[in-house]
Amino acid sequence: SSEVLEAIENVVLNVLTSLGNQKAPVLTVANRSDWRNIEFKDSVGLQMIPCCTIKKIRSDCSTSAPKFALMLKILSMIYKMVQSNTYATKRDIYYTDTLLFGSQTVVDNIINDISCMLRIPRRSLHILSTSKGSVAGNLSYTEEDGTKVNCTCSATAVTVPSNVEGIKNLISHAKFILIVEKDATFQRLLDDDFCNKLTPCIMITGRGVPDLNTRLLVRKLWDTFQIPIFTLMDADPHGVEIMCIYKYGSVSMSFEAHHLTVPSIKWLGLLPSDLNRLNICKDALIPFTKQDQKKLASIQKRPYVTRQPMLKRELEIMAASKMKAEIQVLTSLSSDYLSRVYLPNKLQFGGWI
Repeated sequence: SSEVLEAIENVVLNVLTSLGNQKAPVLTVANRSDWRNIEFKDSVGLQMIPCCTIKKIRSDCSTSAPKFALMLKILSMIYKMVQSNTYATKRDIYYTDTLLFGSQTVVDNIINDISCMLRIPRRSLHILSTSKGSVAGNLSYTEEDGTKVNCTCSATAVTVPSNVEGIKNLISHAKFILIVEKDATFQRLLDDDFCNKLTPCIMITGRGVPDLNTRLLVRKLWDTFQIPIFTLMDADPHGVEIMCIYKYGSVSMSFEAHHLTVPSIKWLGLLPSDLNRLNICKDALIPFTKQDQKKLASIQKRPYVTRQPMLKRELEIMAASKMKAEIQVLTSLSSDYLSRVYLPNKLQFGGWI
């Protein structure tokens, strides 16, 4: 906490020094959306380079002055929370003054900019996210407040904790972790008792694009148990993008890559090559939209794709067919094909990337 307080004090001191010298104060933030600021490392994924391009948030410019003021406002709130050892969610911060902030997105972006500017992880700023992800299967742990959570005995999923950093006493006999893209597929596997039928496992879903807490939990489980992690995604550009976020990270959060990525994650399915191998009927597939083509072309240019020949090949198959498929397409073979045939065969005989 002293490190956080000192970092904020340095920012304020620079502002005061500029004012004392009769200069307009400026906040300097790394440009989080610029691919030129990103490098790919096999052991980490996408991470921000030390000397990256920056953007200046000026106090004397009509377009950036409002953001400058909001950043100082949120910095003051963080300072008070760290001093008093209290926490708030991003939503709590937004609702302290909805008229001032304008939208939740504005607050989210400023918090990420502050975290990047200070080079301090967001959870150390005492700001928590509301979790949307779920976890189930062979896992128990104790939350920071002492609450004991047992996912093993629960017939339903448990919400991913909002303070992943604070959980301890993690216990599991799982042989692997399965990350599921969609909540509907996750619930179906839960109903089929997949976590216990084949071999003990842990299942996680981020319900689409994962939030920070879900990614933190995946990383914590990997650090704790060092067991294989597989992803189950739709065979479309969006599913590939989500798999890559878990595995390699995202550009906007590349400054926190060491806490969020697990490069050893495997893409179990649904692979574009599976659609031919399983003789999925063409009528069950969905034609690409222009947006799909654009998204896939963007992914194919990324540095990690060129380093992964098998991943590159699967994307080429998808691009050539210009067709996509949801995991639910497997029900065209049989209603329980996913849990009874597809996943057991994949896990036993391989066929992942």
